[in-house]
Amino acid sequence: MSEPKPRVLLLFGGRSSEHSVSCVTAAGVMQEIDKDRFEVIPVGITRAGAWTLVDQDSSDWTLSAGALPEISVADKPVHLSNDGQRTCLLQYSGSEITDLGPIDVVFPLLHGPFGEDGSIQGMLEMSGVSYVGSGIAASAMGMDKHFMKVVFENAGFNVGPYQVITNKQWLRDSAAALERCKDLQYPLFVKPARAGSSVGITKVDEPTQLQAAIELARAEDPKVIVEQGISGREIECGVLEGHGALESRASMPGEIAVAGNEHAFYDFEAKYVDGAAAKLSCPAVLSDEATTAIRELAVKAFDAIDAEGLSRVDFFYTADGEWIINEINTMPGFTPSSMYPQMWAKTGIGYSELINELIALACERKIGLR
Repeated sequence: MSEPKPRVLLLFGGRSSEHSVSCVTAAGVMQEIDKDRFEVIPVGITRAGAWTLVDQDSSDWTLSAGALPEISVADKPVHLSNDGQRTCLLQYSGSEITDLGPIDVVFPLLHGPFGEDGSIQGMLEMSGVSYVGSGIAASAMGMDKHFMKVVFENAGFNVGPYQVITNKQWLRDSAAALERCKDLQYPLFVKPARAGSSVGITKVDEPTQLQAAIELARAEDPKVIVEQGISGREIECGVLEGHGALESRASMPGEIAVAGNEHAFYDFEAKYVDGAAAKLSCPAVLSDEATTAIRELAVKAFDAIDAEGLSRVDFFYTADGEWIINEINTMPGFTPSSMYPQMWAKTGIGYSELINELIALACERKIGLR
């Protein structure tokens, strides 16, 4: 009798504003995952936080006719359960509970708060199940642009000038918070501290625009970060954890350039809606020395926050050859056309192989302290 296939739970959607982006990411993985090798169980999370078994037809979750996909109905409610012997998926129908069998590994394709920020990682640790990607602390630090910068500064990276405005600081004395930003040179970028996909970000060209930009960011996250704009090329690098005690691996770098004048920066529309808004080049046109430098820095950043599995690290490369770290993304966009898989494809690891590698890394890693 042949060995049963490892059962992989693909978890996507979620409570954050990146719900639809997560669905698109899941569609890519559903389409390309090796179903001869793995048994795939897709589970969606509604914006209200309900878990539901969903159809395996990946076309349900792609971008079509300009509409963003949505998990709106939880008609097959499920949740993970651990009886001390195994982690399984239970389905509820009225008062009836059906055991859908064991789960060997979870691939949490969740972006943003309540998924990428350590929330789901903590739940999976408590459930005793292996999962793809970073653990609780690294996920939390990678989601919070403030604490991320503190870690990177401590690790010796060049970090651009910034100010953080917490919810209490703004409510107590917004004028003082605005005053602190006067030391920053315009243009500024005002961002929710714990959001991704460029949601809630505003480019601010003059002081009169600053307060409105902060309020817009606060609608997404009460904690806001105000960053001084950096003049430089936007270069990214993918990192893939090494097996066992082996060092982590860095992909060939890629570059993002916003095309035309429709978008002031690489915002949500440019990323996911307007297909002609940005030019993604991989590998980036860099000298051998610069390519080596960014690959080494990307692995250093991955290790600095104790990341696991995968990450995409974003840098600015200035005209005088300085590397300034922008951020790390511990669960980057993962559709076949996303930059992270593209960079690895140019480095010699195709999309399906990359999925296999991430699941293998998750399964060999123990749950709990490590």
